[in-house]
Amino acid sequence: MERKNNDIKRQMLLYFTFAALMIGLNYGIQKLNQFIAPTLCSSFAGIDWFQVLYCTQEPKMSHFIGSVLAVGITYLIKFFLDKFLVFKAMSKKLKQTSKEFVKYFMFAILTTLENLGIQFILENFFNLPLDLSVFIALPIGYLTKFFLDRTYVFQNNIIIEEL
Repeated sequence: MERKNNDIKRQMLLYFTFAALMIGLNYGIQKLNQFIAPTLCSSFAGIDWFQVLYCTQEPKMSHFIGSVLAVGITYLIKFFLDKFLVFKAMSKKLKQTSKEFVKYFMFAILTTLENLGIQFILENFFNLPLDLSVFIALPIGYLTKFFLDRTYVFQNNIIIEEL
C-alpha cells in the first residue's frame, strides 16, 4: 500500500511539474500571439475570412485562436512527458502508443473545451484580463486531465505496477 501511495505521489509531482512548465509555455505562446496579432491583422487586411476568424475584437478572436494553438502544442509535448516519465508507459509499439494517444487526445479535447470555455467566460463575461483567465482555467483543466489520464489512458501501466 505504501508503494502505491509513493507511486501516486511521484506521478502527481511529475505530472503537475510538467503541467506548470506547460502552463508557462502556453502563456508564452499566447503572449507571442498577442504580440504578432496586430501585424498579422494588418498584413492580411484584404482577406475577409482571416479578418473575421482572427481579427474580430468582440469577442477577441485572436486570443481564442492563440489559446487553441497554445493548448494543442502543449498537449502534444505533455503526452510524451506523461507517457514516458510520469506513468512510465515504456511501450514504443505504434499500436499501443496510438491507442494511448487517441484516448489522451479525446480527454485533451474535453479538458481543452473546459479550459477555453472558462477562459472565454472569464474574459468576456467577467471582464478579467486574459492573463488571469489563463491562470485560473489551465490548472483546473490539468487537475481534471491527471485523473482521466491515470484512470483511463495509462491504466495498464498502473495495474502492472500494482501487481
